[in-house]
Amino acid sequence: MYRPKTPPHLITLILLTGFSPMSLNMFLPSLANIAVDLETGYGTVSWAVSGYLAITAIIQLVIGPLSDRIGRRPVLLGALLVFAFASVGCALAQSVEVFLFSRMLQGGIIGGYALSLAIVRDTRSEREAVSLIGYIGMTMAIAPMVGPMLGGVLDTFLGWRSIFMFYAGCGFGLLILCWLDLGETKRDQDSDPGTPVPDTTSLLREPQFWAYALCGTFSVGAFYIFLTGAPLVAQSVFEISTAELGFYIGTITVGFMLGGFIAGRFGKGFEPTTMMIAGRIIACIGLVGGLLVLALGITSPETFFASTIFVGLGNGITMPGSNAGAMSVRPELAGSAAGLSGALIVAGGAILTAATGAAVTETNGAQTLLTLMLAASGLGLGFAIWASWLRQTATQRATD
Repeated sequence: MYRPKTPPHLITLILLTGFSPMSLNMFLPSLANIAVDLETGYGTVSWAVSGYLAITAIIQLVIGPLSDRIGRRPVLLGALLVFAFASVGCALAQSVEVFLFSRMLQGGIIGGYALSLAIVRDTRSEREAVSLIGYIGMTMAIAPMVGPMLGGVLDTFLGWRSIFMFYAGCGFGLLILCWLDLGETKRDQDSDPGTPVPDTTSLLREPQFWAYALCGTFSVGAFYIFLTGAPLVAQSVFEISTAELGFYIGTITVGFMLGGFIAGRFGKGFEPTTMMIAGRIIACIGLVGGLLVLALGITSPETFFASTIFVGLGNGITMPGSNAGAMSVRPELAGSAAGLSGALIVAGGAILTAATGAAVTETNGAQTLLTLMLAASGLGLGFAIWASWLRQTATQRATD
């Protein structure tokens, strides 16, 4: 039975956050089949990926501030309801226009990720939030690996529409789970009609928020750069098969899972900015090592991808602190902070992937890819240091 003021169980938060990446990549093996069935071009159907990413950025800009005003529970339940019915629309679509329209509405599932972070911050102290977000991130990293495999199996035996029926079933299942398990976590004083709700724009005037959010943006940006450039490097430099490429790409996710475990295990004992800086240093050290190995003329795939594992490891350590810190600048605007940070990551990823596609070529691929990843990780380190300085300055002012 629904309990109005109880936080959700950990498994609920894990399912909400994990299903968001699965909604992006699970149907990717079916893109060509969808184009054939709906009698359209592959480029048109690919808007189901690029357009979806753009929509999720916009949704996060809306859904976070809205949850600060009316509460996490009603916003999240509404987002899940839209996702579930939109998934049915995709499964039944007989034209590409209906399919893409329904696909864009599926973007509501991003609320599961953004609002789960806000819920964690609502119910935990800042350091406890770092630890819990680390554990959640560790488990949700499994979803991007499992999603395409499961989607490929469903498409092979039941057709591409079965994937969207699976989405619909999971959406309605999550809706029921949240209806029963998710109480309103937004603070009572923030929900008091007599208490003015701070304007979201006040968060944008906080330098600390930008330091935390941009650290996260460039940290994840290094991962987007990797995903964009790794296939070309693997083919042109190392001449490895697609099966081997899939394995090597998966190693960065394994690194992220290990980093999430470290953040979960040690996050309570350190300031969020300390974890952020440590993660950025680890990422940069690995990439510098990779560039040095290449400079020595060693071009094996094992050494190259060993250096990129450090990006995943560093991100797993950095992101819990970055997310918790951004939501702690103005705790009453935790939903807005989660939404804005998420939108920045998506927008930053789009820009960095475009830049990577233009810069990485068959002749300079390996060095350029690692250099771009190092530049993004280095910028993340710079913003982490800035966040630490701003935090120390604020603490000193409070004690004076």
